[in-house]
Amino acid sequence: MRRRTFLTATAASTLAGAIPLQTASAVTTELTLRLPRPTGPWPVGTTTHSLTDPSRTDPWNGAATRELALTVFYPATVVRGYQRAPQLAPPAAEIFKGLDAGLLHPELPTSGVNWAATQTHAYVDAPALPGRRPTLLYSPGGADPRTIGTSIAEDLASHGYVVITVDHPGEASEVVFPDGRLRVIEITPDVQTDPVQSKVMMNTRFADLHFVLDHLSALDAPIDLRRVGVYGHSAGGATAAVSLQHPRVRAALNLEGYLDSLDGELYPIARKPLLLAGTDGFRDARFDRTWSAVMSQGGPVRRVQLSNANHWIWTDYAAFAAQLQAAGLMTAAQRAKLVGSRSCAADAVRKLVRSFFQTFWA
Repeated sequence: MRRRTFLTATAASTLAGAIPLQTASAVTTELTLRLPRPTGPWPVGTTTHSLTDPSRTDPWNGAATRELALTVFYPATVVRGYQRAPQLAPPAAEIFKGLDAGLLHPELPTSGVNWAATQTHAYVDAPALPGRRPTLLYSPGGADPRTIGTSIAEDLASHGYVVITVDHPGEASEVVFPDGRLRVIEITPDVQTDPVQSKVMMNTRFADLHFVLDHLSALDAPIDLRRVGVYGHSAGGATAAVSLQHPRVRAALNLEGYLDSLDGELYPIARKPLLLAGTDGFRDARFDRTWSAVMSQGGPVRRVQLSNANHWIWTDYAAFAAQLQAAGLMTAAQRAKLVGSRSCAADAVRKLVRSFFQTFWA
């Protein structure tokens, strides 16, 4: 199967025929998951953008240019009269239901959840609060869409930040562009074990973030180019750390991402403020080796660890897992494997991220 993964093909066939059409009564019984409310004083606005890099071909679909999809969250003045944005657009929710749930994330239920019903706390095109704001970019984990990092982004925006969540098309499970186009994952499974393919993936991610950083002024958002940081989860955490090489980036937060390639080569990381945040449930020798190597190089690098936690606590699953367990759609063991057993997990993560960046831009 050229340019299509086994998972993508499986999801496509599932969506085409294996999932029965829902009746009206069935839909009403499905669980609607809720994102936690932002904790800051400002309401949140949101908009979407795309950026096209004509200097790069797309390594996953062979396109002559590399096109990225972004969501911007920002503090707003008023939101009354504006529509709340869904976390997942309906076409993306259909893919998510057949691909992310049960396949990419076996702990998630394959039925019983209306993934299209979850609303964000951000309002589409609400007027922005006047003034330039400290700006943070977010890179999601491997195969995860930017939408699964919504709760942290909204919370930061409610505290006065502009937050730009960036998808890596072809690698993300599903990407929705502002014009409604949908692109589904195209990478092959060996990207996790093949050093060559893995390097292509990571170098593409690094270039994606570098391009967005170069073109921040092209976005219609109240961005302060002198106050820019990056955070990311898993592969996105490594992407955030490497982005410290960009002259605009002042600080980065790596949420449990390895800092070396599969062949053991340490990624180049500039000596700027960097927080390495991990969990006790996902810690291994590779983290200890590579994180210690970066810390030994000197510079303002710190390491913290959340207890009773696991790898996807850094995403919206931190809030969803407890709701799924309470509804009988996830076992305690599945929850522990996904996010850990920590109570108030989403609050702990949002506070950690917010506290780190407030060190620089209170």
